[in-house]
Amino acid sequence: MGLIERLMGGLFGPGCGALRDTVEVFRESAEGRAGRAHALREAALAQFAAEFAQSRRGWFDRLVDGLNRLPRPAMALGTLGLIGAAMVDPVWFSERMQGLALIPEPLWWLMGAVVSFYFGARAQAKGQDFQRSLAATLAAYPAGGAVDGKAPHKVPATAAAWGNAALADWRAERRDE
Repeated sequence: MGLIERLMGGLFGPGCGALRDTVEVFRESAEGRAGRAHALREAALAQFAAEFAQSRRGWFDRLVDGLNRLPRPAMALGTLGLIGAAMVDPVWFSERMQGLALIPEPLWWLMGAVVSFYFGARAQAKGQDFQRSLAATLAAYPAGGAVDGKAPHKVPATAAAWGNAALADWRAERRDE
């Protein structure tokens, strides 16, 4: 054993710290990698917190959001109104439909593109708002899960704690078998 220690000490220097330093030249330290990954996650969450912080919205933003909510219900109610008009006054309805038949096809394509882009942009904006709120929520919690020095929230292990009696009964039956 003394021979191996002298041989290792001659190659790598005295003590096990020198051996570790030599090995880390060729292989990454798992502890160091974990520390760098943790620091990267913390920096990303801090960036999310700064980038996605919700600012207070003014009356104009709320008004535009209210107006953006009108087209879908208006189109749905307008379609139901056309069906009702066809039943109440078929002559009036057929005159309007003849007028629609005179609209050139490229104009129909243009209207379809405008409506598609409107609803597509609206869906994308709503999806981005959801992602922003999700990122802001996640950024509010540190990586360890503790908030304001308190322990992270524990999820109850039993179904009874959630108020699901059927699931609690099923689990109790499974334990009996």
